[in-house]
Amino acid sequence: MSAPGERGGRLDAARRVFHVALAVACTLAGDGCALAPVSRFTRPEFAVAAESPRAIRNAEVFERVWRLVAERHHDPALGGVDWTAAGRTHGPAAVAAADDETLYRELNAMLEPLKDSHTRAVSPARASERRSRTRVRTGFAMERLEGRWIVNEVLPASPAEQDGIRPGWVVVARDGRPLGEEIDFRPTVGEAAAWEFLDEQDRTVRVAPVARELSTAPRREERMLPGGIPLLRFDEFDGPARRWLSERLKSRADAPGVVIDLRRNSGGETFSLGIVIGEFFRQAVDCGVFVTRAGTSAVKSSWQWGSARYAGRVVVLVDRGTASAAEIFAAVLQDHGRATIIGRPTAGAVLASWFYELADGGQLQLSREDYLAPKGRRLEGRGVEPDIAVPRTLADLRAGRDRDLQEAVSLLRGASERATR
Repeated sequence: MSAPGERGGRLDAARRVFHVALAVACTLAGDGCALAPVSRFTRPEFAVAAESPRAIRNAEVFERVWRLVAERHHDPALGGVDWTAAGRTHGPAAVAAADDETLYRELNAMLEPLKDSHTRAVSPARASERRSRTRVRTGFAMERLEGRWIVNEVLPASPAEQDGIRPGWVVVARDGRPLGEEIDFRPTVGEAAAWEFLDEQDRTVRVAPVARELSTAPRREERMLPGGIPLLRFDEFDGPARRWLSERLKSRADAPGVVIDLRRNSGGETFSLGIVIGEFFRQAVDCGVFVTRAGTSAVKSSWQWGSARYAGRVVVLVDRGTASAAEIFAAVLQDHGRATIIGRPTAGAVLASWFYELADGGQLQLSREDYLAPKGRRLEGRGVEPDIAVPRTLADLRAGRDRDLQEAVSLLRGASERATR
C-alpha cells in the first residue's frame, strides 16, 4: 500500500518528508482478510526524506512485512523482541534503500533477532527463482566439514561437472579470496568466477566454470542395494514426490526393507507429508501437534488414501540438510518405532509457514504454527537425533564411501538374515 496522501506520480518537486505511519490499516492482497489493529506493539512512526516512487514502494514492502510479523507470527511475544523498536531501527534505512539488495538486507536484519528458521524476506529475484525452479549457478554444492568447505555434490551435465569438479574437493578460494564461514554467491549468466580447490591428493586445481541457468527442481532417485534393498531418495515433499514414492513402494512390496534418503530434503507441503507418512502404516497414525499463536493445538494424522501400507523394515538417512517436513517425517516414524534413523542430527528448522506476496514482487515467508512431535518434543532449534549416529569425514567423502548407507544395508540385511533362520 502507499502512504496517505503521497503516490509516486504526485510527488512535489521540492524535497518532501515521507512519513511512514504503520498505523494505517491495510487489506493484505492474497491473504483474504484485513489485519486486525496491532495490540501488543505500538506502531512506530518515523520520517524519511523521499523523492522517488522507489521510497514509496519500499515503504509499502516494509509496512507489510512489519505488520504481518506483528499480527501473524506463531509466537505473539516474538521471543521477547521489541518489535516497535525494531521498526524504528530498520524502517528508515529500508525506506531509503536504493536497490532491492539493500532493502531486503535491512528487512532480514530486522527479522534476524526472531531466530526463526521459517521467517525471512525473499527478494523479487529470489522469489522469481523459487517460482520458476531455476537459478543461475555453476552446479556444485558445498558443506562445512572439518572446518573447511567441501564439495559434496556435482549436478550432472552442469558447468561444474564439465570442468571436472568432483565431490570431496576442498574449496580454497573464489576469485582469490578465501571463503568465510557463511557463503551466498549469486553469479550472473556468463560469469566465470575463478575457483581454487584441493583435489583428492591435495593438489591445487584452478577452474572457472561459466555460470548459467540450471534447474533447481527437486531430484528423485531409486537404486537397488545389496540384498534386494531399494534406496529411495527424494528432495522435497510435494505431489510428484509422493506419487512417485507410493508407486515405488507398491512395486517393491516384497523387499525386506527400504532405505529412505532425506539427506538433501529441505521439506515441503504438510499435505504431501501426511500422505507420505501413511505409506508406511496400515492405519492412520498421530503425526504430532501444530500450535497456533492463539495457543490452540491441532493433532494431525496421516492420510491413507491409496497407501502402499509398506510392511518391510525402514531406515531413514538424515543429516544437517534434512529440514522442516523431512524432519517431521523422521520424527514421526521414530516416535512410532517404525524406522531406524541413521546419520547426523537434522537442521532443527521445523515450523509451519506461509508465503505472502509483497508489492515489489518479493515475498515474506512467515512461520504461523509451531510443531510438537507425537511424543511431545519440540524440533525447532533442536532437530531429530539419529538412532545410529555416523560421523561424516573428508576421507570418506574423497574415497566415495557412504557410511550412512553402509550402516543401513548392514542393519537391514542382518535383520533379514535373522528373520529367515
